[in-house]
Amino acid sequence: MNGINRSSDAQPDTIVWLDGARRDPADAHLHWSDHGITVGDGVFETLKLVDGVPFALRRHLDRLERSASGLGLSAPDDRVLRSAVDEVCDAWGTRPGRLRITVTGGPGPMGSERGDAGPTLLIAAAEVATALAAPSATVALVPWTRNERGALAGLKTTSYGENVVALARARELGAAEALVANTVGHLCEGTGSNVFVVVDGRLATPPLSSGCLAGITRELLLEALAAAGVPAIVDDLSFDVMRSCDAAALTSSTRDVQPIGEVVDVDGTRRVLDADHPLLRDAQRVWAEAFGPGRPLDP
Repeated sequence: MNGINRSSDAQPDTIVWLDGARRDPADAHLHWSDHGITVGDGVFETLKLVDGVPFALRRHLDRLERSASGLGLSAPDDRVLRSAVDEVCDAWGTRPGRLRITVTGGPGPMGSERGDAGPTLLIAAAEVATALAAPSATVALVPWTRNERGALAGLKTTSYGENVVALARARELGAAEALVANTVGHLCEGTGSNVFVVVDGRLATPPLSSGCLAGITRELLLEALAAAGVPAIVDDLSFDVMRSCDAAALTSSTRDVQPIGEVVDVDGTRRVLDADHPLLRDAQRVWAEAFGPGRPLDP
């Protein structure tokens, strides 16, 4: 089995598929000159696994293609990609988990110019981090901004250095996620999540023009809320709203709808939010009714 050794009753904690075949995670190596490593030239998607099935796969693959196009990369052949996803999911089994699909520019020169070796395709399944599944999250406001007019705005790329720095600051402050503003002082997003805020008795979330990622969970929740007759507002919000709001929530593929329980400001000041706010309960209920157990996994 491609050099993968394990007992018949043991389930591996990571499954890796790299450029055509499953690999032993300990031996799954990228080329030293792969642009995903040297210059962050790549795109990716993270999906939750429900009973061994990737949730909202079609929407994630569509976004992967959009991100690749925006970065000037060729997206993998759809049949190859889906076959590889199926192979990884079959090996993972029915455990809860998350699936990551990564496409990089492949081996290339030690500079920004791409080579001609072609892209690298990497797919991996692993467990979901505990903090992502917690009933509520502590978030930190960080001083750096997202450039809503940058070349990578709205693309899910592997150029995650800014997010790494922001999340490290959040961890220092005892938070599990960091929230950033954009260059004009509007609320943008988290390092791996979108954000909804209770404003004037309604849920509100920043528009894509803020520079935030077009989150799949954000998109599905907006659709579900509209269908339930309680549509959320999509509008620019001052970053200061996180310093005054009563309630807010994070959304992402591995969090679903996760209330924010506490906000840590840049200076370390802490505010407790209402993680049990009725509007957040409504959002979680609408999400569960639309996408919970027994519902279609590829909406």
